[in-house]
Parts: sequence; C-alpha cells; structure tokens
Amino acid sequence: MGLLTIGTFAKASRLSPKALRLYDELGLLTPARVDPVTGYRLYALEQLEQARLVAWLRRLGMPLARIQQVCTLEAGPAAEEIRAFWAQVEADTAARRDLATFLINHLSWKDPAMSPTAKPLGIRYAALSDTGLVRESNQDTAYAGSRLLAVADGFGSGGAPASAAAVDALKRLETDSIPAGDLLNLLEDTIEQAKQAVNGVAGPVSSPEVAGTTLTAMLWTGSQLALVHIGDSRVYLLRDGELFQITHDHTMVQSMVDEGRLSPEEAASHPQRSLLIRALGQGADSTPDMRLHDAQQGDRYLLCSDGLSTVVSTEEIHRVLSDISEPEQAVRELIALANGSGGPDNVSCVVADVTELQQ
Repeated sequence: MGLLTIGTFAKASRLSPKALRLYDELGLLTPARVDPVTGYRLYALEQLEQARLVAWLRRLGMPLARIQQVCTLEAGPAAEEIRAFWAQVEADTAARRDLATFLINHLSWKDPAMSPTAKPLGIRYAALSDTGLVRESNQDTAYAGSRLLAVADGFGSGGAPASAAAVDALKRLETDSIPAGDLLNLLEDTIEQAKQAVNGVAGPVSSPEVAGTTLTAMLWTGSQLALVHIGDSRVYLLRDGELFQITHDHTMVQSMVDEGRLSPEEAASHPQRSLLIRALGQGADSTPDMRLHDAQQGDRYLLCSDGLSTVVSTEEIHRVLSDISEPEQAVRELIALANGSGGPDNVSCVVADVTELQQ
C-alpha cells in the first residue's frame, strides 16, 4: 500500500500539516501509519476523501466536535447534519443582523417630535387574560400601559408567580425616563432584573419541577416600539391590511422547522411543539431577541400567548384584528375564539393601536 507523507497529504487534502497533527491528536484524522523511528505520519490515499470533507466543513466554520460526528455518518445522514448546522448558522446570523439593525436604527434615530411637520403619535390599548376551559389556574400575565405592552406565559408549579414577576420587573419602564442613546442598555438591564425576579420565585434548579416563563414585551418610545422576546408568545403586526408575525418562536419544534427537519404542517401537530429552548428560569437560555420597529399611524399590534396561536388560525386572527376597531372588543373576541376551540390552555392577548394624538 503506497502511503503519502504528511506534506504530500496536506497539499492533496488542502489541510496544513499543523492541522493534520491536531486532527490526529483529536482522533479525527488518524494516520494510516506512524514511523516508529522518525515519528513521521503517513496517510493512505483512501483517507483523502475524509480529509477533504474535514477541510470543507472547517471552511463552513463547523466546530471540530461536530465534524467528528459528521465523519462517522453515512452520506445521507451526514448531509442532513450539515443542513441542520447551516440552518443554525443562518438563524444565528439573522439574530445578529437584527441586533445590528437595532443598533444602527437606535444610534441614527432622530426624534420626529423635533420636526415641526411630524404628527405626534400615541397608542391605545387593551389587555386581557383568561384561564381557558381546561386548566385549573391561570399562569399567564398580560399587561398594557401607556408605554409598556407585555405578555408572559408561566410554566411549572410556580408558573403564575414567575410570569407576574417578569412583567412586574418591566413595569418600571412605564415611569423611568430613558436617557438618549441608552435604550439598548436599559432593555438589557431590565431583562436581567426580570430574570433575577423569576429565579427568586421559581425555586432552585434542583427542584423536581423547574418553573419559569416566556416574556414578550414592547416599549413605546414615542414613534418606535422596542421589542424584547424570549419564548413562544408572539407579536403580530397588522399594517395596511396585511398581517405579519414579527417574532420567532424559541421552541425545539421551530428549530427543527428552521433546519428543514419538519414541515410547518408537521410542527403544528408535533407532540413536543411547546418544548422551549429559551425562557426565563433557572438554568434556561434567557437570551432575548431585541429589535426596533418604526411605528406608523394605523398600525395594530397583537401580543399573545401560545394559548391563542396554537388553536386559532392566522386567518381568524387577521379577520378579528381587521374587522373589530376597538382594542378591548378585539381582545375579548380573540379569547372567545380560543375558548370556542376548546380552550386547552391559558390565553392572553394585548392589542395596541398606533394613533395620532389629539392636540
């Protein structure tokens, strides 16, 4: 069997000798033979295919531990694993893009109130939460005020106090003045306070049933809404007659849809569709999605727990938001629809309309 020196093999595989030595130490690319006298590593021609695969996966930015996993798979499963990895890269890139957009918009934003031609905008709002028809208690919390809109969906034995604690931690945003250029830091600090508040009521991570909550909130700044989102509660925007979901569910099933492992139709009936990958609670990933939305007169926002979105179709939500003008009547109708579909979960809704302030 003709063997290749490490230098020749490195050129053929497009991997450096240094990388090959590292991959040998990690057990990722073990030489076919090591000379007992000189210690030189020698490689077989048949190893080139795997070495080239490793080189390409490194160019993708795949971690070595995951490359080791891919290299143990047959071609079909290996392709699926690469597809899943790249879907996660794209999701992470999208999250960073949202943060970059947030920063750019925030740093370049000029208060339209300073313009003599700008129309001052405000919001009118309503919030309602209901136990539903199956659960014994309500673990949701819904809140709407002149500056803060929020929905939290608690889980576990301490879900109700957890959701209430998270929303209470945000309520100071109703009264605190926001220094110029400090919105992002303020939101991040407030989320940390919400996290600590939830941990304080949810009990230790070693408890038999860990409690926690989702948290989805919007802060009105006068012409923009700053969104903070953790979990699977949602925000919808009705603008010019079209309905947009502007949050992304932080669930295991949604990540499988993102990776192409499930279709949206399969996800809707998946038995683990409520399994969260981000939440507020002991040991949970509490990294929030944050972004800014420029408000327009006539916009309507809906914040809701999954007690609505899992049982009421997007078409029905669109119809209610389009046809019912008063926020209070709209939230009542949405909750009635959830209960009319069996009311299997607590359901909470906040509806807020962007309107021109009367002078």
